[in-house]
Amino acid sequence: MQLAKEVKYLIHKEVLLEWRSKYTINGVLLYVVSTIFTCYLSFVSLGDKLTWNALFWVIMLFASINGVSKSFLQETKGQQLYSYVLASPAAVLISKTVYNTILMLVLTTIALGFYTLVFDSFTPPDLLLYYVAVVMGSISFSTVFTMVSAIASKAGNGGMLMAILSFPIIIPVLILLIKLAKNAVDGLPWENSYDEIGMLFLVNVLTVATSLLLFPYLWRD
Repeated sequence: MQLAKEVKYLIHKEVLLEWRSKYTINGVLLYVVSTIFTCYLSFVSLGDKLTWNALFWVIMLFASINGVSKSFLQETKGQQLYSYVLASPAAVLISKTVYNTILMLVLTTIALGFYTLVFDSFTPPDLLLYYVAVVMGSISFSTVFTMVSAIASKAGNGGMLMAILSFPIIIPVLILLIKLAKNAVDGLPWENSYDEIGMLFLVNVLTVATSLLLFPYLWRD
């Protein structure tokens, strides 16, 4: 119960800080909207749905890097000390992961809506399955980049370390997401996507479990 109270309080703190500055959500929204519109102006004649699918996930990948990876890196020593005194390491990590997941769910939902609005020919035959891929992608990006951000924040040159650590993890996730979304674009039955959904779920569970094991040691440093 104590852990749940700490997580609830820390999520509330994250929401308040974001609401006051609106830096992350406004910056990422501007990036997503401007990138999609630039693609529309540049490749308006391109009718290949698979190309649009790959392009969508590339945009979402860089949006998540901009939005999620700063969760620990942008905190000052004073803010970290405040969280250290206030709550347990597990509560800090869980609250960051939950908040980043909610943030990415909002952003990716808006991005998908704007994407289908701009590109009429892109709308997948199985939009529900595609949205499942979007939800799984939001969770995966949030768990991976939150963990890597926590590790990078304890080392010098955190931005470079973020790229080095996240690359071998995020590439397999991105491949699974593109395959899952491709099944929706091709209109395949849901049975064809169970393997990808299961693998993404397993990656998220392993990432969160590893984070919970390692983060307390980093947090005490």
